[in-house]
Amino acid sequence: MHIQTAKAASNGADSWDLSRYAADFPILAQQVRGKPLVYLDNAATTQKPAAVIRTVSEFYEQHNSNVHRGVHLLSQRATQLYEDSREKVRAFLNAASTKEIVFTRGTTEAINLVASAWGRETLKPGDEVLISWMEHHSNIVPWQMVCQQTGATLKVIPINDAGELDLKAFESLLSTRTKMLAITAVSNALGTVNPLPTLIEKAHGVGALVLVDGAQLIPHAAVDVQALDCDFLAFSSHKLYGPTGVGVLYGKEAGLHAMAPYQGGGDMIRTVSFERTTYAALPNKFEAGTPNIAGAIGLGAAIDYVSGIGMNAIAQHEAAILEYGTAQLLAVPGLRMIGTAKRKAGVLSFVLEGVHPHDIGTIVDMHGVAIRTGHHCAQPVMDRFRIPATARASLALYSSRADIDALVRALSKVKEVFG
Repeated sequence: MHIQTAKAASNGADSWDLSRYAADFPILAQQVRGKPLVYLDNAATTQKPAAVIRTVSEFYEQHNSNVHRGVHLLSQRATQLYEDSREKVRAFLNAASTKEIVFTRGTTEAINLVASAWGRETLKPGDEVLISWMEHHSNIVPWQMVCQQTGATLKVIPINDAGELDLKAFESLLSTRTKMLAITAVSNALGTVNPLPTLIEKAHGVGALVLVDGAQLIPHAAVDVQALDCDFLAFSSHKLYGPTGVGVLYGKEAGLHAMAPYQGGGDMIRTVSFERTTYAALPNKFEAGTPNIAGAIGLGAAIDYVSGIGMNAIAQHEAAILEYGTAQLLAVPGLRMIGTAKRKAGVLSFVLEGVHPHDIGTIVDMHGVAIRTGHHCAQPVMDRFRIPATARASLALYSSRADIDALVRALSKVKEVFG
């Protein structure tokens, strides 16, 4: 895992052909409320390039059929395209085998799968699951639920005023009782990049498994799961320029093999009788029912798209915009940045003195600027900073200095309204 730092990216930052890449996204050409659209809500979902839209459309127009179950030509085509996308995900992550790539509905379902299929069978009273204060609700609630069901204890790593993990506290919480470290790679609310190699090594040192919430990592960095050595990694297609409703759980083959199925139904079985059911081999045993076939194929097209650009090039461009955006926003009177970690990616969260974030979002929208406001499914983060919500601008490969300038101009209108 390598996320380009803003300092390293500042030299030659925009040799990047921004106009070319922005033109690949049809939605960005529109106007909103009579203003050119400035889309800065990418941590919630990214826009989709024409290549992805075309791929999904072509599937429904030319190949639509269910997978794995038919001998007719359309079914064979659909199955081939679906499994080709699995191979694209495998290569993108450098997983050892397609057996380690499970298609899910998104990061949330992937984490729930592990919490349920692994946690309910493994955890017992006295065991501990370790998460951090900066987690998305999707990496809090499933572990709370499984701890309540099994009698295990949920422990939380605190964060400092910059929004960084307290590594000394992490080491003090880690013990042989720790059975799972479930940790975000990049905070969706703060942009903090966590030191995954160190965390994984130390967790493995006490015999714990590690699940990485990669929802905010995968769009911003090249990831090699074998080098990282995580046991599980979850991410969502829609944050990687792909369709909604599909995601991925990567898991080491031995670990997935040892886990019972998460759901029962069609396509995850080998044999069924009223006395006994035997399960399909990996990864099918975790893919009950008809999957989001078009979504998975669209994810494959999204991977083709970003791979053609290069993840390191994307990271360098975004880091330069993050550096510029940080400087420009900090120059706005009354603005306070929430999340000032030394290593950040893609997120600019802030509050403005005397103005509720929802009002900020409403007014900047009137000027064509789309940002996210609220607690960002990270209420403990808001509690930690004693605020109800933040305004969040988040970046993608098509983000530009001009986008940041438009946001700053819109914020000046906010200040005019609220004095």
